[in-house]
Amino acid sequence: MPSRTGDALAPPVLDLDADAVSLTAALCDIASVSGDETVIADAVHQALRALPHLEVLRDGDALIARTRLGRPERVVLAGHLDTVPIAANLPTRLEGDLTTGVLHGRGTVDMKGGVAVQLKVAAGLPAPDRDITFVFYDNEEVDAARNGLGRLARNHPDWIVGDFAVLLEPTAGRVEGGCNGTMRVEVTTRGVAAHSARSWMGHNAIHDAGRVLARLQAYLPREVAVEGLIYREGLNAVGISGGIAGNVIPDRCVLAVNYRFAPDRSPAEAERHLREVFDGFEVEVVDASPGARPGLDHPAAAAFVAAIGGDPLPKYGWTDVSRFSALGTPAVNFGPGDALLAHKDDERCPAADILGCEQALLRWLA
Repeated sequence: MPSRTGDALAPPVLDLDADAVSLTAALCDIASVSGDETVIADAVHQALRALPHLEVLRDGDALIARTRLGRPERVVLAGHLDTVPIAANLPTRLEGDLTTGVLHGRGTVDMKGGVAVQLKVAAGLPAPDRDITFVFYDNEEVDAARNGLGRLARNHPDWIVGDFAVLLEPTAGRVEGGCNGTMRVEVTTRGVAAHSARSWMGHNAIHDAGRVLARLQAYLPREVAVEGLIYREGLNAVGISGGIAGNVIPDRCVLAVNYRFAPDRSPAEAERHLREVFDGFEVEVVDASPGARPGLDHPAAAAFVAAIGGDPLPKYGWTDVSRFSALGTPAVNFGPGDALLAHKDDERCPAADILGCEQALLRWLA
């Protein structure tokens, strides 16, 4: 918990000399649901300012720390500070020991294990063989307009420039290239309101929604090869709303639909596709973020894959590698934790994942 110093609340103190698993637990125990990241941002800011080899800059609850060594290449290591809402899964709980055990709790996978690795690398490598920019940002788990990395890209693009970026999203210690794009649309059906006792006088918009659902049930999502990686798409209804009262025929029904599209399609192409799928219905785009091609043939990315080892995999979810790709910076996903456990009530991360990612990055950068 924060401690009181004078009239102000001091942020929690993060011990960067602690092992990465203990540091992950300390970060997770600072609740930071999207939109409420100030306390954790203050704690990270305080810890980074104590490292004399780093320049530290801040924009709201997003901050960067960077070396200025004049190296010919600059690498960006990025991670978000926020989590989805807590579900009685804090404080953290370690099952087993600090090397072979499992750390349970909100944020252990998505993605404070990755943030802990960033901080350990920042503290442990005062003279890396490449210049490094560490990026910590807010509001990743909510709509794209609030994303802190997007805000940095708009307000301070020079702060996050680099030759290559690693986003420490959970990949269980494997390199995952690119990411799918995501688009949310609302499909609306229209009817005519009437008293339900005289339903023939109206037209039921909720009944018409069945035709939209039938198209979704019949839809066959693509599996697409992009630069040697196979991306799986998905098109799913994720919400439905409609109805006025218990005795009124509804005149409107709205289905929320999420489309996860392969990085061979732009958002404009994805929108055209959805308008074809739902031809005859009203379609409104609510939110969209482009995917990112793998880019693993870039020399910096190829060198990273060679250093880490293993065969790269595709990233099915959307991540902020898309933002780096839009800036012209090749980027990959690489971090501790199984992405299938992200956002689950029993979210948990093996200690070995956290320590293994830390050691892999230290080897690569040293």
